[in-house]
Amino acid sequence: MEAVAQISGLTKIFDGKTVVNDLSFTVQKGDVYGFLGQNGAGKSTTIRMLLGLIRPTSGDISIFSHSIQHKLEILKRTGALIERPDMYKYLSAYEHMWIFSKLSGIKPNRDRIMQQLEMVDLHNRSRDKVKTFSQGMKQRLGIAVSLVHDPDLIILDEPTNGLDPQGIADMRHLIKRLSTDHYKTIIISSHLLSEIEQIATRMLIIHKGKKIIEGSVSELLDPADTVVQIDAVNNEMLKNILLSSGYQLVDAENIRIKMNRQSVPELIEKLTREGVLLTGVQARHSLEDYFISLTNQQN
Repeated sequence: MEAVAQISGLTKIFDGKTVVNDLSFTVQKGDVYGFLGQNGAGKSTTIRMLLGLIRPTSGDISIFSHSIQHKLEILKRTGALIERPDMYKYLSAYEHMWIFSKLSGIKPNRDRIMQQLEMVDLHNRSRDKVKTFSQGMKQRLGIAVSLVHDPDLIILDEPTNGLDPQGIADMRHLIKRLSTDHYKTIIISSHLLSEIEQIATRMLIIHKGKKIIEGSVSELLDPADTVVQIDAVNNEMLKNILLSSGYQLVDAENIRIKMNRQSVPELIEKLTREGVLLTGVQARHSLEDYFISLTNQQN
């Protein structure tokens, strides 16, 4: 597989404090690469180094086989949205795209601009002023601006910050479309781990600037190791049926069992046949659980 970005031994020290510590990872072509960690873990600092906005203290950055010293060659094929985009509230979405096309050295083309706005579902609001946009729409316009030069790599730093649940869902669907329909390689940093779990193909978890683990989501989150919490009207009846059926309670008080996620529908059917009145079933093996368990080991 072709490597788009290769990072080796990346370190950044500010005023004697190590913010990023000997970080190494690889992003392959076609990845939706989740870059995960709590606030202050070093994610934004790393992304700024990848974009050449700040210099590393040490380490190597190679993107499209170019070292970061060849920043212009990298940026020609890279689009980025760093936190909340700064927009001109009295200009329309179309006018933003026109201006940023010219700033990128691209001759503005109406059909091309409308296609890019359609990619982020803003084509029907192309002539509306940005001051009328929700925060989610502004974020999507920021991504559209990052697409004006049709980059191969898109870097998104906390793109769902400040968004409501619908805005987060819209952003999630957009990222999926950019990957599957438009074949973009995407690096996305976030502390919203449950969101990354739904869209990432591979991921890196960092804590206090250090890599904890890197790999594919399917490798790191084994569906056979899912903790399922079950709630019922009669919990004692529920416990007895689970124990007599060979399930081991990993948390007797909250009635949690460990099982394969794919077998959950079969279990629900069985419990219903046995007369258990279920009030809730929740698979709790999530990226967030995994992250907490890993970071607790590092503290």
